[in-house]
Amino acid sequence: MENTKILFIDPLKDTNKLKALASEQRIQLLNLLRKKSMNINELAEVCDLPQSNVATNISILEKAGLVTSEKVNAKRGSQKLCSLAFSEIILGFPEEKKGRKNSIEVEMPIGIFTKYDVAVPCGLCSSERIIGYLDAPESFLEPDRVKAGLIWMGSGFVEYKFPNNLRYESRVPKKLEISLELSSEIPGTNKNWLSDITMWINNVELGSWTSPGDFGDRRGVFTPSWWKLEGSQYGLLKYWSVTAEGSFVDGNKVSDINLADLSLQEHSSIKVRIGIKNDAEHVGGMNIFGKGFGNYDQGILMRLYI
Repeated sequence: MENTKILFIDPLKDTNKLKALASEQRIQLLNLLRKKSMNINELAEVCDLPQSNVATNISILEKAGLVTSEKVNAKRGSQKLCSLAFSEIILGFPEEKKGRKNSIEVEMPIGIFTKYDVAVPCGLCSSERIIGYLDAPESFLEPDRVKAGLIWMGSGFVEYKFPNNLRYESRVPKKLEISLELSSEIPGTNKNWLSDITMWINNVELGSWTSPGDFGDRRGVFTPSWWKLEGSQYGLLKYWSVTAEGSFVDGNKVSDINLADLSLQEHSSIKVRIGIKNDAEHVGGMNIFGKGFGNYDQGILMRLYI
């Protein structure tokens, strides 16, 4: 599999995943898929099991998010190709939190933006359907945008207002971190399509990350089955952070902008803008993946470490 993907299972919450794993046959199927993607017939032959039995177990693993599948062309019609969603599964009880919390966390659904300026190709969709019309910037005003799980644009930006909960803390922040799943955007997909994606906090530019492409080689772990395989499937989970030393993307310094430059204590909200500058070297569009799409079931996550 491309990139190591780790699943942390909380036995107090993830009972469906535990039930899916509570079967020797399904564990055997996962072990086979760990080595390579296989179709139902191949799995049935290797396991010496009826195809109906394998199909039922694969369906259970899919519903639990442990296996992904897609229809691909075969000699006769099409076949269901199954792949492992995670290369490593960790089971553990969450640690009980004691004492004062050392971070403030807010997760923003990707559709709750407060300002936007987008250019075609553009659009939004929820985990169930397209929102509004394709390539119509006016669709970004649709009330159903709050349900968006995927947003795409050829260029432009979206901006979000996070509550500034620092105003209720006496401690000074040590780090601000924003994480979200991103990729480039091109009609169809192209894994080698560069795009310079930039982030601003409170109108201050932090720095840019160059997305390597728009990924469509396989269905995203959480991407719904109705979404066409020719469309963007998943992105990369990226972390912008700001400390007293500067601004970073995935730990790599991108500018000297530091926490003091953001004047966090002076604002009732924290504005986060993500987009593509008109004068960027690579204006290659942008996909933002949220809940129900891509490989990471999350919106835009802001953490303030105090």
